[in-house]
Amino acid sequence: MTRALLLVAALLSAPAARAQQSPEERFRSLPPEKQQELREKFRELQSLPPEERADLRRNLERLESMSPAEREGVLGNYRRFQQMTPAEREEILRRWQEFRKLPPEKRAELRQQLRRVMESDPAERRQILENMRRWERMTPEERDEMRQRFRDLRQQRREEKQERREERRQRRQERRQQRGN
Repeated sequence: MTRALLLVAALLSAPAARAQQSPEERFRSLPPEKQQELREKFRELQSLPPEERADLRRNLERLESMSPAEREGVLGNYRRFQQMTPAEREEILRRWQEFRKLPPEKRAELRQQLRRVMESDPAERRQILENMRRWERMTPEERDEMRQRFRDLRQQRREEKQERREERRQRRQERRQQRGN
C-alpha cells in the first residue's frame, strides 16, 4: 500500500503544463521505461485488496482537495521521505503503523516529533532516530531514571534562568538608584 500511495503523490507532483493534457496523452508522452514502470505500478495497485484501494482513493481525494500550500507541504514531505535511506524510511513507516494505534492526544504529540524528524538535516535525523532506538532498548526503570534526569535538568535550567532574571532586575534597580543620587 505504501508504494501505491507514494505513486499517487508522485503523479500529483507532475508539472502543471502536463496537467492540461489528457491522461492518455501524458502517458504516451512518457519514455517507454517510464510507461513500463507505470504499468507495473498500476498492476500493483490493482492487486491490492479493495479496502486498501478505497483507502488510497480517499487519500487521493483528500490530497486533491487541499489548498496549493497544503499540497506543497505534503509533496515536500514526500520528497524528503524519498531522500531518506531505506533504513530511515523503514523506521518512519514502522512508527507510522504504531502511531495509527494511539489515542488522539498522543498522536498530536508524536506529529510534532515526526515533523521535527522530517524537517531536520540528515545528520540530525540520524541522531534523532538513534536516540529513539536507544530509548526503545531501555528498560522501564532506565526510562524512569532518564525522565528524572530530564526533569532535574529542566528544573536546574529554570532556576538558572530565574537567577539571571533576578540579577538583571537587581542591576536595573542599582542603576536607577545611582541615577537618583
